[in-house]
Amino acid sequence: MSYSLSAPEIDALMRANHADPFAVLGLHEAGGKLVLRTLQPGATAVTVVEAKGGRRLAELTCIDERGFFEGVLQRRKQRFAYRLAVTWDGNEVELEDPYRFPPVLGEQDVWLLSEGTHLRPYERLGAHWRELEGVGGTAFAVWAPNARRVSVVGDFNQWDGRRHVMRLRRECGVWEIFIPNLPPGLHYKFEIADRHGAVYQKADPYAFAAELRPGTASRINGMPEWVPPSEIRRRANAFDAPVSIYEVHLGSWRRVPEEGNRWLSYRELADTLVPYVVDMGFTHLELLPVSEHPFDGSWGYQPLGLYAPTSRFGSPDDFRYLVERAHAAGIGVLLDWVPGHFPSDPFGLAYFDGSHLFEHSDPREGFHHDWNTLIYNFGRNEVRNFLIGNALYWIERYGVDGLRVDAVASMLYRDYSRKEGEWVPNEFGGRENLEAIDFLRRMNHVVGTERPGAITLAEESTAFPGVSRPPDMGGLGFHYKWNMGWMHDTLKYMGLDPVHRQYHHDQMTFGLIYAFTENFVLPLSHDEVVHGKGSLLARMPGDTWQQFANLRAYYGFMWGHPGKKLLFMGGEFAQGREWQHDDSLDWHLLQPEHGGQWHCGVQALVRDLNRLYRSEPALHTVDFEARGFMWLIGDDRENSVFAFARLAEGTEPVLLLSNFTPIVRHGYRLGVPQPGRYRVLLNTDDARYGGSGFGIEALQSEPVPAHGQAHSVVLSLPPLATLFLKRA
Repeated sequence: MSYSLSAPEIDALMRANHADPFAVLGLHEAGGKLVLRTLQPGATAVTVVEAKGGRRLAELTCIDERGFFEGVLQRRKQRFAYRLAVTWDGNEVELEDPYRFPPVLGEQDVWLLSEGTHLRPYERLGAHWRELEGVGGTAFAVWAPNARRVSVVGDFNQWDGRRHVMRLRRECGVWEIFIPNLPPGLHYKFEIADRHGAVYQKADPYAFAAELRPGTASRINGMPEWVPPSEIRRRANAFDAPVSIYEVHLGSWRRVPEEGNRWLSYRELADTLVPYVVDMGFTHLELLPVSEHPFDGSWGYQPLGLYAPTSRFGSPDDFRYLVERAHAAGIGVLLDWVPGHFPSDPFGLAYFDGSHLFEHSDPREGFHHDWNTLIYNFGRNEVRNFLIGNALYWIERYGVDGLRVDAVASMLYRDYSRKEGEWVPNEFGGRENLEAIDFLRRMNHVVGTERPGAITLAEESTAFPGVSRPPDMGGLGFHYKWNMGWMHDTLKYMGLDPVHRQYHHDQMTFGLIYAFTENFVLPLSHDEVVHGKGSLLARMPGDTWQQFANLRAYYGFMWGHPGKKLLFMGGEFAQGREWQHDDSLDWHLLQPEHGGQWHCGVQALVRDLNRLYRSEPALHTVDFEARGFMWLIGDDRENSVFAFARLAEGTEPVLLLSNFTPIVRHGYRLGVPQPGRYRVLLNTDDARYGGSGFGIEALQSEPVPAHGQAHSVVLSLPPLATLFLKRA
């Protein structure tokens, strides 16, 4: 019986077209003999070496000059561990044969992956250090069920797709191979031959590290260690906790102009950004997406390496150090997360295995017009699993406190930003994306059950009901929802000349009609200082003094209003120009020669607002129930004055009073919920903040009814200012 392969089979191997290389390469029984075959392109000699002891057993015959060798091991009857001594250009190298090792995936893994129910698919797919049969190496696995052939290519095999063709586990559509002795740090991709004859290279969807752009390769990197949950962090994320979020784009928070305007590394940010956040009194740091992305100008919102912290700022270990330093300083870390769409770069997920694997095939479902991106097919189990596993990955493997989910509205509706005829109704004829809704509910359920205390926050701009309500109540299961309506209304009001504000009074009060229907975060995010909108300061009317006074009064109103707080970087010191992602914030504005007294004043105010907000339970304990809020003055349109009380059990109420005109309101009577002597906790018109310094002494209430209260105080309201009052 012949043991030699036929010429067509050998040719198929040399062209990387063989249907099952594992069936013929390595050690096999043929005609009662052990036959060893190997593909070593460019080699001149191959010798079989016994793994134990190093005895040289046989020299293989070169059957095809392109590099196919085979031979019979005459004195061996049983399979055994061996190595190959391969000679290239006169130099012999001893190496392990990847085709002698058994499958990497166990039967349970195959079963869970086939169902798309593996909670942590990243533990099996991608590139992982393994030890098989006493040999260490990297196990690769990739889901590509419609590919004709998949190979691992990289630094270690001259990017030659013939050398490491993978084994297909047909039960789940996953290709796998164990390559011995591959250390971390090497670059790799998957070379995919599709059923249409095309061959291309794809980055690993599950890669833990990636090459710095413009490179597009994945990097072998160890899976991050599991981070145990923290009761301290759980309490800091709770509904009754003070949550004040500083939103940051890492590439432009601060740069080093004397070194080519480079950005700071993760470790440099740990040493500078974290102490700054602590000093400013914020409780959480929210990072614009840190998943690897090809285009700087997307700010991270078009990611392709969902499992890889971007290499722009350092290694995965460096990113972990940043998170650990934040936690050690008492700061929570939230990540912007983008599960709704991905860019169509050819090395990424698009048309991954020659089919629309991750995206919809119909562009009416699978193409996003606003961003020229592709939309995930949320109806496919494996795609949902890829995304849900990613949510758990950041929370469990890096210990982040939560995920702010981007563009939820674009996921919820099939007709989002589409004209008639450009979208496909759901099975009931409606516009809701039922598959995306199911995905979001499942994602929130998995995060909530697997990591209690971690939070998810939705950027959702419509009136979709129950975004922050549990799925069993018909909700989506998010912990918090961004209050986009409040942001739009109040910014529009603040942009008006004060003389016209009386006619738009409801824009400041309307948010309280629905304030307790969701668990809201009040967001002044990066989206409000880009695309020609100008900075927050530039949107305020009036001369320089009035612009700063308006912004300070607005911040005071926001910090007193029900809802958690979010402020994008630069807003805390009133940056004057619109944010640019490729420039540093204008830190020079804090210097005296650049009008620093104004900007330092706003910075001092935000610092004091955060400290007041954290120290007064009434300002944060009952944010999402009507019992935590009481209007005192909501209808004084003529004077553009607002007043309300924040309430919580076991503590004194805190009163907030805002005057949004540049006029001092002398002798203004304010109803108070309890009699007594009231003191000013904070006045945004204080001279320390750049205000007029209009002083207010302690106020003694009088038994004079006002605003539905039995007692009241009389005071002079500073111009364009917000006051916080509390009974002494």
